Amino acid sequence: MMLELSAVETFYGPSQALFGVDLSVRAGSVTALLGRNGMGKTTTIRSICCLTPHQAGSIRFDSHALEGLPAHRAARLGLGLVPEGRRCFPTLTVEENLRATARSGPWDLDRVGMLFPRLLERRAQIARTLSGGEQQMLAIGRALMTNPKLLILDEATEGLAPVIRREIWSALRALKDSGQSILIVDKTLKELLPIADHCVVLEKGSSVWSGSPDALTPDIRDRYLGV
Repeated sequence: MMLELSAVETFYGPSQALFGVDLSVRAGSVTALLGRNGMGKTTTIRSICCLTPHQAGSIRFDSHALEGLPAHRAARLGLGLVPEGRRCFPTLTVEENLRATARSGPWDLDRVGMLFPRLLERRAQIARTLSGGEQQMLAIGRALMTNPKLLILDEATEGLAPVIRREIWSALRALKDSGQSILIVDKTLKELLPIADHCVVLEKGSSVWSGSPDALTPDIRDRYLGV
């Protein structure tokens, strides 16, 4: 198992946010992390990346225990994060954003450009002048330039125009086909479930259901994912 969380509990100061999260990602697979807003999906991702350290339970990534590691050391183990809100370096160009995080491996500027041709077309453009969708492509490309073992995407297509969303989902399908391990949060089940191998549902900071996308019945969706 590439990533495995067991009974993870995380706090923000005295306030508990996660009450027992169990989650796993197999190498070369795509796991979808699902749940309504405020149920702990982003906190789970922050805990995995050691941005908000967990206080109980265990997180193991690629045979390494992540307890007590600073975020930069967790990233060096092979965690590539595309955070909610994109967070590109606004005053750097597209190319500078990509090169700033580059590590040796198969993902380089040319390969990212093959996945997202728009980025090479705009390689000299300042990041803050890109559209929201282009900034999301840049955030994904920047994470890939770290040559991650696991790519983690928090709200991969939220708020993007339909044409951009189609491009990003096409890119994510290509990444899956290439064998990239992925953990992804997104609300658009129509696009997400066809590329997922496994789903985990959170409710009030706890894992309440896991299984294959085919087993995610309408009753389960209405109970845990409906408005």
